[in-house]
Amino acid sequence: MSSSRAELLQIFSKTATEIVEKEFSNISESTVISELGIDSLGMLEIVGSMERQLKITLPDESLAGIQTVKDLLELVERKRQGV
Repeated sequence: MSSSRAELLQIFSKTATEIVEKEFSNISESTVISELGIDSLGMLEIVGSMERQLKITLPDESLAGIQTVKDLLELVERKRQGV
């Protein structure tokens, strides 16, 4: 079963809230991740948690250009489609 973009956005938002311990109420795909106060370590924790929830693996080098939530969701989608 594949998750829709909206579901992936929800997973990101929920995961970010748990890891950063801050409530994010208006995350959209255009949100710049660093503007949420999430540093590279926090980002790795969020990605690790999403990988476990979605049963995928995102290689570290693929995270290098990630700036926005959309960038991350597209990466996750590509990985889930086996690209």
